[in-house]
Amino acid sequence: MKKTLMVAALTGIFATAAHAQSSVTLYGLLDAGLTYTNNQGGAHNFKESSGSINGSRWGLRGSEDLGGGLKAIFTLEDGFNIANGTLGQNSRMFGRQAYVGLSSNQYGTVTLGRQYDSVVDYLGPLALTGTQYGGTQFAHPFDNDNLDNSFRIDNSIKYQSMNYAGFKFSGLYGFSNDAGGFSNNRAYSFGASYNYGPLNVAAGYMQINNSLTGNVLSNPTNGALGGDSAFIAGLQRTFGAGLNYAFGPATVGFVFTQTKLQDASSITSQQTGGSANTQIGNYARFNNYELNARYNLTPTLVLAGEDTWTDAVIDGQKPSFNSLGLGTYYYLSKRTDVYLQGEYVHAIDLGGVAGIGAPINGVGMSSTPNQLSATIGIQHRF
Repeated sequence: MKKTLMVAALTGIFATAAHAQSSVTLYGLLDAGLTYTNNQGGAHNFKESSGSINGSRWGLRGSEDLGGGLKAIFTLEDGFNIANGTLGQNSRMFGRQAYVGLSSNQYGTVTLGRQYDSVVDYLGPLALTGTQYGGTQFAHPFDNDNLDNSFRIDNSIKYQSMNYAGFKFSGLYGFSNDAGGFSNNRAYSFGASYNYGPLNVAAGYMQINNSLTGNVLSNPTNGALGGDSAFIAGLQRTFGAGLNYAFGPATVGFVFTQTKLQDASSITSQQTGGSANTQIGNYARFNNYELNARYNLTPTLVLAGEDTWTDAVIDGQKPSFNSLGLGTYYYLSKRTDVYLQGEYVHAIDLGGVAGIGAPINGVGMSSTPNQLSATIGIQHRF
């Protein structure tokens, strides 16, 4: 009898220990607001908006302890429009992230699936568009450098290093999955960051190779971009670097990025907010220079702002864009905040660039060189 009780007790202890070593977490974020725009395709607009800062989402994140410092991990994350309940990312069930892999506390992490590139991972957090202070509507024109993660990389394998006294690095490769077309419709990127006390510096690079038939992607759904591309171009290269420095309740930063497009055709309608793609000629280039700052007035009230200058080459013309963003964010709790933010974009020297006005990401493009938008909203995390 005593042996039976002892076996039962030990079985319960080991079962509890095994259960404690594995976990699955349900999480999410909801972002809804009311947005006014003075010029959206030629008319003013007052609408209910979803994801003005962060795209609404829910997800599952899990891990299993395999022993010896090794874990199996996975993430499945769905994006959706909270205003109407529809799926985001071209109606994918897990369009934001979907990956599985192994993580070692000695050698780093390897994951496979639909994932963010290294420019998003490393440079994104240094620009206000990649943070909870600004987000979607603070993106650089047309989100040309993808710091707001307008697209992810399908069929990808990613390595993320351990943190070596503040230094981290990562690399990603997205397969075309096309027999006989290994180098077509593929993507690769790499990046690194270093954190030393209040200083954080980072750099990243991304290259996308697409095969085109005329002015459309030859393999729009099965390649590394899976039909999500912000541009229709045979070659896209994006690189950049930035830094943040914190002192007291304030943080200031600077980010530079450059995106070059060759064998190009157009900006996709999802980036312009239009019903059709906007033609940009065979070659385009965007240089983005962002200054940003945020200040904690109190533990629950934050002010943030950014000023971005973008000089471009589009269809032989050399337009520029000046983007200003200001926001205030009040935290009702650790999980819930309300916000008020505004954006203004002024386009300069548009010349003969047809169909291009002043763009605000997530809002659309104006029919004039100026656009102003303001949003009052609420975010809740769980």
